[in-house]
Amino acid sequence: MSILTATNLGVSFGDYDVFMGISATIAKDAKIGLVGPNGIGKTTLLRVLAGLLQPTTGTVTLAQGTRIGYLRQEAIEAFAGRHNTLYDEMLAVFAGLRRQEAELRRLEQRMAKEHSEALLAEYSAAQEQFERAGGYEYETRIGQVLYGLGFTRNEWNLQISMLSGGQKTRALLARLLLEKPDLLILDEPTNHLDVEAIEWLEGTLRTWEDALLIVSHDRYFLDNVVNRIWELSQSGFEIYNGNYSHYVQQRQERWERRETEFKAIKERFLNELDYIKRNIARDATRGQAVGRLRRLVREVRVVEAGGLDLLLSKNWGQVMEEVDISEAKWGVMDVEQAIKRLRNPMVQPPQLNLKFKTTLRSGNLVLRTTALAIGYPGKTLFTTEPLTLERGECAALIGPNGSGKTTFLRTLMGELAPLEGQIKFGASLKIGYFSQAHERLNPDNTVLDELLSHKHMLLGPARNYLAQYLFRGEDVFKPVRLLSGGERARLALAILALEGANFLLLDEPSNHLDIPAQEVLQQVLEAFDGTILLVSHDRYLISRLATQVWELREGRLEVFPGTYAALQAARQQAAERASQKAPSQSSERNSYEAGKQLRAEERRRARAIAEAENRVHALEARLAELEQALHAATEAQDLDAIQRIGQAYAEAEAELDAAMETWMEMVA
Repeated sequence: MSILTATNLGVSFGDYDVFMGISATIAKDAKIGLVGPNGIGKTTLLRVLAGLLQPTTGTVTLAQGTRIGYLRQEAIEAFAGRHNTLYDEMLAVFAGLRRQEAELRRLEQRMAKEHSEALLAEYSAAQEQFERAGGYEYETRIGQVLYGLGFTRNEWNLQISMLSGGQKTRALLARLLLEKPDLLILDEPTNHLDVEAIEWLEGTLRTWEDALLIVSHDRYFLDNVVNRIWELSQSGFEIYNGNYSHYVQQRQERWERRETEFKAIKERFLNELDYIKRNIARDATRGQAVGRLRRLVREVRVVEAGGLDLLLSKNWGQVMEEVDISEAKWGVMDVEQAIKRLRNPMVQPPQLNLKFKTTLRSGNLVLRTTALAIGYPGKTLFTTEPLTLERGECAALIGPNGSGKTTFLRTLMGELAPLEGQIKFGASLKIGYFSQAHERLNPDNTVLDELLSHKHMLLGPARNYLAQYLFRGEDVFKPVRLLSGGERARLALAILALEGANFLLLDEPSNHLDIPAQEVLQQVLEAFDGTILLVSHDRYLISRLATQVWELREGRLEVFPGTYAALQAARQQAAERASQKAPSQSSERNSYEAGKQLRAEERRRARAIAEAENRVHALEARLAELEQALHAATEAQDLDAIQRIGQAYAEAEAELDAAMETWMEMVA
């Protein structure tokens, strides 16, 4: 059953068409992700569907009684003029239940003074209705949602007007989750959330019973929540079944298929034109050639006006009804030129051409510290155990917002001194720093001037270089202060790439980048031959890059050797064991002790998995060496060496099988 139907939607501002011709339906249990490059109109489409913006063309029809909840990217205005506490704003969602609760209290007071069967029956009915409506659970639900989205107990009593912009966005998300609308529309819901809160929200939405429409740049989140993708691009609007990973695969296949179809149609046009050229001058065939020319002209104009989908999916009569084409007469030469001008309307969007190249090879040791205390004079944010990073490793630093991750990077950059302990860098290091605040960019410079202030270049090469980061034409003269978040990130990456650093300190590098740019960033960092310390909420990026995870928790940085997947597997298994062993405890002390035991088990498990992974990698490297040696012995026809190496290869292969089995059992 559809709860929303969009028909031929279009939005224009003056002569500029944001999008046109969008038609789609949303079922009552749909889980849809809306993706597309920055600036393509995703938020505009959400606002139209939410009833906040009137479309220029088309209609949005809702099933009767459908309630829509909409989370905008920035919710500063959502609580304008309100002075309730955060908790009171959540309580307001349950105003009806609270009235029922007040009625129960009133009946209880009456029952204390008078006794009658009628009063008891009235109370029982009211209590049953209250219980069915969730009256005994709503305060628990409020606590679960607020804790889940990262609000501490102390923040519950803060006035909503005193919250930061990010906190207000989280508060609005909390209220929407408690309201449970029939269609929940979320525009970048993982913004302002740390990894733990993102994982909680992901789990909540995975079991959400009503319809979801989500715009997100978080690929990991989309993979785990949605089962359908709407793509809005320069080529139009497309619908794909499956999560984000399935969409990427289907999109590539669709692009390749459309390219093949386009080439086939263009070739048919040229073959038809060849026939016309050969026959239009002959008396016997001129009539047929003229008729075929007339039809060819119309087909070429259809592809120009409406795209080749019309020719591929509809009969000619339908095409003529749907596309309004000019009746101006074309000759043979006009048609030939038009065919040569045709381009595939389903174009792949331009991609970021990011490259990180090291100009110097660092020593094997990149970073070593003693136990550290990080923070500001009079305020310690967290402490650490001794830390080590070697060349080629990537440590992912994760933790709650405000826990000190950026402060740690600034400490490594020498902008702050550690409160306790020492930091030692290895030899031949060249450090490159990407700040999520982009405070190193001069807001008064143009894009071109900002680049030239960091690297002396001629204007032509400088503009060509900026074009690789999608700053084309007049974009290079735009002031930095007018750039969007994504544009600032691209400019900062362009400048960082020129530095030739071999140790990258990256503070939320994928923030504000659209998904295509994130994919390029991921590929470039995977191929980077230096060392990386990555602060990020992007679990997809972390899972692809991290060789160890540094997690900030309760004022302590804990090191988990191994990948993010290994950490997740260890954490899940430890949680399962703890839930089986530990009886339900309510006191904060017992909860704290259980948490300590759980985290200790997580660390032990992660180390064990990492050791198993390292064993597998070592045996794989050993097999590769033996394979080369066996090949050399075979070419030299050294029978003794062939036998000896073959025996060693068989033994190593058996060890690898056993090691793989051990590793798979640990992560299963």
